[in-house]
Amino acid sequence: MKTDIRKVGLALAAPALAIVVALALTTLILIAAGDPVLQVWQVLFKAPLPRQVVAIINEASVLYLSAVAVAIGFKMNLFNIGVDGQYRIASFVAAVFAGAHFLPGWLNIVVAIVISMATGAIWAFIAGFLKVGRGVSEVISTIMLNYIATYLVAFWLKQAAVKIEGSNATSTAVIAPDSRVPGINLQWLLGTPKEIYGLIFLSIAVGIIYWFVLNKTRFGFDLRATGQSETAAVASGINVKKMVLISMVISGAAAGLVGMPLLFGQDYAYGDTVQAGLGFAGLSVALLGRNHPVGMAFAAVLWGYLDQLSNGLQISAGVSDRLVLIIQGIIVLSVVIAYEVVRRAGLRIEQRRVATQLAQAEPKAVAA
Repeated sequence: MKTDIRKVGLALAAPALAIVVALALTTLILIAAGDPVLQVWQVLFKAPLPRQVVAIINEASVLYLSAVAVAIGFKMNLFNIGVDGQYRIASFVAAVFAGAHFLPGWLNIVVAIVISMATGAIWAFIAGFLKVGRGVSEVISTIMLNYIATYLVAFWLKQAAVKIEGSNATSTAVIAPDSRVPGINLQWLLGTPKEIYGLIFLSIAVGIIYWFVLNKTRFGFDLRATGQSETAAVASGINVKKMVLISMVISGAAAGLVGMPLLFGQDYAYGDTVQAGLGFAGLSVALLGRNHPVGMAFAAVLWGYLDQLSNGLQISAGVSDRLVLIIQGIIVLSVVIAYEVVRRAGLRIEQRRVATQLAQAEPKAVAA
């Protein structure tokens, strides 16, 4: 099969341009703030410690699930900003069920995960119904549902909280040891006793299913076609409103999985110290990975890498750990700009190529 050098060049140009822009902008910000530029880059480019490697992998596995939930909506040209609220309310419901120990061992885990997906799907259904039924923008409705979910879970948590002796923490009942997913110990490889979440395989499975459904099924084709052009989708017989509703529900179900590695592999309960912001981080990871299953995996690892090095910036370089948030924002912005610039450049190149071919073919047609 002949390789199109032009397409390969454009594909490589976008990430290369994004990296250059991100490095340049971050350096300018560091100079303007009076921070030590060289020391910051030395910290950021230093190889992470073994325990940090495990933490990066764990964080990436959670962020990847969040990114897939967002990407499902993106493929449909929907902006599901409500992943944060969806995973919060889904994790809480799953924690309450799993902590009640109605079922033994792995059966308890599986049913709790299914309940979490169903809860996330129901919460996302509200935004989908408002869009197809009342024309309410999913951006507005999902943002508002985030606030409702946050305060609703806070209220429910007070009702379901179990007092832990010697602790002021508020949380649901702790999950029994037989309903916890054991971690993966790689001390023989990394030299650290810290374990990787056992549910990392859930993230891998979700990525594979996401790729398969999008690229190998009729539903995936309809979803992508509707996202690219609603008019063309309607003309080809696709029920756009039905696709919007189904896409939101599936996105919400995927969001319900976000908190599962943390619930069954680290926290074993849902409390007031639950990790926040995973939904918004997934939004950035999806943009950074261009909604591609492999691209989002690399983006999730990069995001986790930067998060884990934030403390090192404060200690070694003497700058605020919030600098990492600025760098992450610059990277996402750079990627979006770079891909758009390259896309437009590719479009102009293709237009010139077609115009040249038409100009060459016209004299031959006249002569004939």
